[in-house]
Amino acid sequence: MAFVAEKQRIEAITLPVTDVDRAKAFYTEQVGFNADHDYQVTDDLRFVQLTPPGSACSIAIGEGLGATLEPGSLDVIQVVIPDADAVLAELHAKGVEAEGVDEQAWGRFITLKDPDGNRWTLQQLPVWSTGAADQCADERLPRRGVDPRLSDSAPPCFPAR
Repeated sequence: MAFVAEKQRIEAITLPVTDVDRAKAFYTEQVGFNADHDYQVTDDLRFVQLTPPGSACSIAIGEGLGATLEPGSLDVIQVVIPDADAVLAELHAKGVEAEGVDEQAWGRFITLKDPDGNRWTLQQLPVWSTGAADQCADERLPRRGVDPRLSDSAPPCFPAR
């Protein structure tokens, strides 16, 4: 059985944190993740799995998970979201310090950090990335963050609000 020939999916990414309960509360109560598992396996091993709604990939936090990264050092996780404005408003309403919306030709971005400083990037994909480039020719769709170097085949437009 060849690894590259099989159907694959990433199941979990271990996120280094200093306080498991504080991180769990942040991700479930403020960011809206589902708490899938919280097991104290031994005195030295606790496994907590948290999943964003609709995601096939989870984060794992805990104690004794073998992670070698320092808490707060992870800054490479990106999540696709449907509406950057709505998500930013919801995060702010729940007390999350998040920055955005950063308008780019390849998407609209929000960044946030968890209590340990691990940084997340949330991206609203442009319409053309889902194969709907023809919709962007419609005058009713506003163009945001237009990069003049882009061709008409990949217009940076988003559904009207």
